[in-house]
Amino acid sequence: MPRTLAPLLLAATLLLGGGTALLAQADDAGLPSLGGAHASLSLSEEHRLGRAWLRQFRARAPLWHDAHAQAYVERQIARLAPHSDLPDSRTLVALVDSHQLNAFAVPGGVVGVNAGLFAFAEDGDAFASVIAHELGHLSQRHHARRMERAEQTQVPAMAAFLAGMLIAASGGGDAGMGVAMGSQAAFIQDQLAYSRRFEQEADRIGLQAMAQAGIDPQAMVRMLRAMHRLVSLQGGMPPEFLLTHPLTESRLGDVEARAGQLSVERTRDEGPLYAMIRARALLTLHRHEPRRALTRLEGADAQARRYLEALIAAEEGNVDAALSQLDALARELPDLALLPASAAEEAFAAGRIEEALERSQRLLRLMPDYLPTQRLYAEALLHQDADQAYHALRRLTEQYPEEPQLFTLLAEAAGRSGREAWGHLARAEHLQLTGEIDRAIRQLEIAERVAGIAGDPSATARIAQRRDDFLGYRETLEKFQ
Repeated sequence: MPRTLAPLLLAATLLLGGGTALLAQADDAGLPSLGGAHASLSLSEEHRLGRAWLRQFRARAPLWHDAHAQAYVERQIARLAPHSDLPDSRTLVALVDSHQLNAFAVPGGVVGVNAGLFAFAEDGDAFASVIAHELGHLSQRHHARRMERAEQTQVPAMAAFLAGMLIAASGGGDAGMGVAMGSQAAFIQDQLAYSRRFEQEADRIGLQAMAQAGIDPQAMVRMLRAMHRLVSLQGGMPPEFLLTHPLTESRLGDVEARAGQLSVERTRDEGPLYAMIRARALLTLHRHEPRRALTRLEGADAQARRYLEALIAAEEGNVDAALSQLDALARELPDLALLPASAAEEAFAAGRIEEALERSQRLLRLMPDYLPTQRLYAEALLHQDADQAYHALRRLTEQYPEEPQLFTLLAEAAGRSGREAWGHLARAEHLQLTGEIDRAIRQLEIAERVAGIAGDPSATARIAQRRDDFLGYRETLEKFQ
């Protein structure tokens, strides 16, 4: 087995479907039992394993670093989660730079979304229906329940199938699906038959959550019908989402019937926000031919098209025209933080640091908690006052300890402001968040030596605390190797 596949194979097996032989290996290694008639995966174990899985995923997947898209997905999760009966409210979002139509949920509250899902879902309610469905899987703890079923199936075939799913989610595409579809046909049929019940449960939870959150449940019907049509257009080859979320006529009929029984008393109109986030996804997917993104946005809200035109203008070097368009849109839609935030980002990208700072400060006075602009403001500060930038980034990393990019900026701010030990510590944090735990521990050792030479007891104490944490992270990550 290739060295790069082995960690993913065991990760997929432990997190998504276990098996008698591999569970025995896990027990021998000291990992709590993940299956069986008399044992189940605890919520704390799911959380720990999910975070470890995410670190491995970050190390392998083509991530899509878009703070506004991430904020949008987090907003949808926050809107749906109170109505989804989640056993654990802690969630994290991973965005994938892939044109494939896909989303996934992992134990521990990790929700993954491909840029391709934004490209396919033409409205915000349709997009929300997929998020609601994934939260339904987490709500019903389908991964933990599958582990009990796994003991009754063929372990090698199941492991290969799940590893293929994980590789595909990581951007492996056809290669990943080749692993999956190469598994024994009888096993796949059995596993899909079992998962269809899970799909029905997730649909029902998702539909109810949508209705209670003020989202039209019929959007799930539209989304599933659109996926079904896509299968026909692609000659019977379903998108990645349907390979792991089997869609049958009976499932479609059930969703239609249940959606028809639900009513939404008060819907929420988010205006053109979703279409603008979709525009960002399309621009990412067509980065080499940005005008194609405009073509795919045909029929969308006119303001969303103007937003995309502004982003394209900035990429083509017409920064003044882009800022003028963004400012005009911001005056028309004063409650949409995305617009002034985008203007500040384009100013920063063009090297207009003073303007970026001024625009960021103006927005943060109105919306002080908007993370994309908080991060941009701190990054712009690095060019003027590294000490202020350091303190701003320290606050942000304390508030968002699972955001790797914040620690990259913090490391730079610490170095520029003469805090060398803290800079090494920040680099160690970034490494452990992106799956490089051994390098992270070595970076901590460097930080400890530097702190000792500088006589910085505060840094020394923090490094000692994080070493214990890092060793715990490594112990968990070793379960995947």
